[in-house]
Amino acid sequence: MGDITFTEDTLRYISLFEKVTGTQVKDCLETEEKLVFVVEKGQGSKAVGKKGENVIRLKNLTGKNIHVIEYSEDPETFIKNVFHTYSVQSVTIEDRGNIIHATVTVDPKVKGKAIGKNGRNLRIAREVVNRHHNVQSISVA
Repeated sequence: MGDITFTEDTLRYISLFEKVTGTQVKDCLETEEKLVFVVEKGQGSKAVGKKGENVIRLKNLTGKNIHVIEYSEDPETFIKNVFHTYSVQSVTIEDRGNIIHATVTVDPKVKGKAIGKNGRNLRIAREVVNRHHNVQSISVA
């Protein structure tokens, strides 16, 4: 699992997020086009807010898209949560030699979106999962 370190910017985003949502942030990842927040188990919908109002407010305040993921100690559940916007059908975790690989099966209509342009979304998902669970590789089916 990766070490989690925060920059001054990330710490500011976490503070802002917690103030706006009233939830506890476990992790924050800043990418070019979005901020990914991992919140404590059970706080996902509270963090997003009614009709997404918190996410909209945060997007307006930061100028970045906001992605909220609910934490789970169970790697399979956590991976489902990471891909929750893509209608996950199943997650299979297996040992492949010296790495642990997860295959996420999503609704075929949104498979391209789940992977993202040039694999961007998949890369971000991989990084988030690896920061919390011993899963080194993820593919989308």
